[in-house]
Amino acid sequence: MKLKTTLTAGVAALALMTGAAMAETVKVGIAAEPYPPFAAPDSAGNWTGWEVEIANAICEAEELDCVITPVGWDGIIPSLMGEQIDVIMASMSITEERAKQIDFTDHYYKTPAVIVTAKGSGITPDDAGLEGKILGVQASTTHQAYAQKHFEGVASEIRIYQTQDEANQDLYSGRIDAVQADSIAMADFVASDIGDCCEIVGAVADDVAVLGQGVGGGVRKGDDALRETLNKGIAKILEDGTYDEITKKYFSTTIYSK
Repeated sequence: MKLKTTLTAGVAALALMTGAAMAETVKVGIAAEPYPPFAAPDSAGNWTGWEVEIANAICEAEELDCVITPVGWDGIIPSLMGEQIDVIMASMSITEERAKQIDFTDHYYKTPAVIVTAKGSGITPDDAGLEGKILGVQASTTHQAYAQKHFEGVASEIRIYQTQDEANQDLYSGRIDAVQADSIAMADFVASDIGDCCEIVGAVADDVAVLGQGVGGGVRKGDDALRETLNKGIAKILEDGTYDEITKKYFSTTIYSK
């Protein structure tokens, strides 16, 4: 009888511990710098956008208690490794270099990198088109790495910006000749009033080693349980139509490819 009571108490304690673990908040790190249409604060300071909705849908599918947590882009990997956040969902491309520091979930979107210039500039997304031009890119992104690898010495200058908005503003003002960024983010820019000055002139040549294998969620090395849970959530929303339902609110075409 005493043994049975002890076992029952042990099972109850384990259940409480399991419940506590399941209820533990998962801090979803996004970049504190606005990156519409993926993530941006509204007038009340609440973060909205495609990636915010996708993150929340993944969490809901797996019954995770998630909190959107803005972090400066330059410090987002250190914040993950320092446990200020638990997963990065901030349009971070899966690259070999980043995979040395953190693990990634399956990708949840994949789009090309493009060059955007003033309308009628004649610039093309290659060495010949960018020769002698000033090219703007956002700091600490795959676009910076790509530009420095492929266009260093071709462009007259590769100008680094802390946010994509700053690069776009300089393109609009004529202080730079072109920017390189994600095609979806730039499609949103050229469709805006300020972006009416400009056009997407094409995608750069692919370089998987630099541009990566799509965008995934970044987790700490060894956090396999969370990574697999998020993978299940990604698979669920792709299968049940939630992913497409959210995507249609922001984009006219799919942004997911295998």
